[in-house]
Amino acid sequence: MRKQGQTILRTSAAACLLLVLVFSAGAQTTAQRAPAAAAPKELRAPDVIFVPTPHEVVDAMLKVAKVGKDDVLYDLGSGDGRIPITAAQKYGIARGIGIDINPQRIKEANENLRKAGVGERVRFVNADLFESDLSDATVITLYLLPELNLKLLPKLLKEVKPGTRIVSHAFDMGTWKPEQSLDIGGRKVYFWMIPAPGTASYDAAMAAANAR
Repeated sequence: MRKQGQTILRTSAAACLLLVLVFSAGAQTTAQRAPAAAAPKELRAPDVIFVPTPHEVVDAMLKVAKVGKDDVLYDLGSGDGRIPITAAQKYGIARGIGIDINPQRIKEANENLRKAGVGERVRFVNADLFESDLSDATVITLYLLPELNLKLLPKLLKEVKPGTRIVSHAFDMGTWKPEQSLDIGGRKVYFWMIPAPGTASYDAAMAAANAR
């Protein structure tokens, strides 16, 4: 009986070892079949250097756009994050998204967001604004350059909804005339609304975009 027991134990051990080898081989085959994770896309160099928008200009931009609790605000080239953060703190926006191509700016913005305590409504994305989906925006804020505004204009006309409010600090959009322009202590703020296709304003905006 003892000998028979030893034989059974040896047989069981061999069977267990075989199962381990089979599962191990299967796991290796699965791992070999699994595609490697894609490397993060390397972003290009920033188009502009970071110059913060003064707080009084931030307030003027948000006021002229009549920002409120139902708005989804995108700040393109968001820098240290002050525009989306202020929009959440003072104007109660539903959501704010800051997009910046420079990871250092995103790091600063997230630190400022942590201090501001409105993290549930604001986030910052390290991305190229020209490749980002802006379709759910109701307000878009800019502090770029004239040529970048015009480069962005066809994307805005195609992607965002008519009635979306566009506010730019310092720079206009060529021949597309703003609905309002403000002077805040010597600094310009320009305001437009995205027009519906087929309107005279839409044609004027497209003509400005095509003239760049």
